[in-house]
Amino acid sequence: MRSAEAMASLPAPVGLSIVVPVYRGAATVGKLVEALSVLQPAGGIEIVLVNDGSPDNSGDVCRELATTATVPLTYVEHARNFGEHNAVMSGLRVARGAYVITMDDDLQNPPEEVLKLYDHARLGGFDVVYTRYAVKEHEGWRNLGSRFANWVADLLIDKPKGLYLSSFRCMSALVVREVTRYGGPYPYIDGLIMQVTQRIASIEVKHFARMEGRSNYTLKRLVRLWLNLATNFSLLPVRLAVFAGVAMGFLGLIAALFVIGEALTGETPSGWASTMTVTLLLFGVQFLILGVLGEYVGRAFLSANGTPQGVVREVVRAEPARIAARETEPTAP
Repeated sequence: MRSAEAMASLPAPVGLSIVVPVYRGAATVGKLVEALSVLQPAGGIEIVLVNDGSPDNSGDVCRELATTATVPLTYVEHARNFGEHNAVMSGLRVARGAYVITMDDDLQNPPEEVLKLYDHARLGGFDVVYTRYAVKEHEGWRNLGSRFANWVADLLIDKPKGLYLSSFRCMSALVVREVTRYGGPYPYIDGLIMQVTQRIASIEVKHFARMEGRSNYTLKRLVRLWLNLATNFSLLPVRLAVFAGVAMGFLGLIAALFVIGEALTGETPSGWASTMTVTLLLFGVQFLILGVLGEYVGRAFLSANGTPQGVVREVVRAEPARIAARETEPTAP
């Protein structure tokens, strides 16, 4: 059991924590923190910034924000880049709010929508509230990729039909506690959420064009995200591989019977072109099946080998309210 002095030194819980993964966000994260700091949600607010090995000076900017913060602010620094979902997991582990909102650092999600999202979850008794956009100000290929990812999620995980999986979401402390139990190297937060609760809602919010730079999501990162979803939270790819193998075997049997029939009637069996076509088709499906199985085996190996989900180099907590309170306490005569 902790002593009274140790308990007194622990940060007090708040109503709302906001977790922001930071990557190439030096130009925007300060504006975001400034806008969030003026919000007054029920129960108070804290901000958690997770620098996911950003190659720019985002770390220096975040440390400076910690020294000038007007609200409780926690800075977490990863030793290298682990990916957005891994960074969010590190932020969730230090967040102490009754509800936690995750959002990007690029100001495409308006800070003023935070209270709307928080109140909808808190007053409606929802475990998770996602956001959706009437107009999404992303590049065309990114919007197409998001729609494809959501379509894949409809197939692979148990989520409400048509629910848009946005990174701007609000979760209750219960969901955060259960999600952060996952210790594997390839987290997919939405997949973990669907394993915890179905008390989920969605609201429409504004979405702005990116103020600085360009999206950190490349095609490679999106493909990696789809693989995390497909291989960590569903056996459907393996089952599809089995079905493909059965279908190709059935077609092969039909082709064999056809060739035998031609031979029995004395006609010359089909030639080299048809043989090569069938052979290439079968080998292609076999290699596809081996690739799917290899992806599962490889990820299982890395998980068993202890590949880290994230390595935290530094955690800095700024508690301006508590500091101010100590400074105003009367001194003993």
